Amino acid sequence: MTAFADVTLPAPRVTLRQLTEADAPALYGFFSNPEIMRYWSRPVMTDPAEITPLMDGIMADYRSGASLPLGIERNADGVLVGNCTLFHFHEASRRAEIGYVLGRPHWGMGYMHESLQTVLNYAFGKLDLNRLEADIDPRNTASARSLARLGFRKEGLLRQRWIVAGEVCDTDFYGLLREDWLNTGEVQP
Repeated sequence: MTAFADVTLPAPRVTLRQLTEADAPALYGFFSNPEIMRYWSRPVMTDPAEITPLMDGIMADYRSGASLPLGIERNADGVLVGNCTLFHFHEASRRAEIGYVLGRPHWGMGYMHESLQTVLNYAFGKLDLNRLEADIDPRNTASARSLARLGFRKEGLLRQRWIVAGEVCDTDFYGLLREDWLNTGEVQP
């Protein structure tokens, strides 16, 4: 992929935008919360210094085009409520993976659905991707519902794919094709 510069995706209640160093405390707040990180494929952060290499990686990925992490900023007050990332781009096959996190106080308000809808429009439009994939813990029923609502299909179970903080976890693997997305009715002009 080519470098990502100044990607800003407006939506009715949130704006997805590239992250900056100023977002490090908010990101640490997400990644250090055990409830939020319960179903992630990485352990909970326990030291604020852990955010530094993550932020360095994000900035490097913008320059290289390796991934596109976007902060989810609430329009009403500018608060960073979560993030959504496109990563593991495979240019020849025009596919990528998607991952996301939302701060606990913002669950159940529709911010993630609005954000994912916006990112999917960008991925299948501007980036001309043909396929997106999502890897979730089978116990994360809220995420499974979110993906299904957007048209993703569960395509398989990968047994014991992750070992996170000593816990062995399976993965439900979801996929969404561009043609399916265009037929969901979720596409925004």
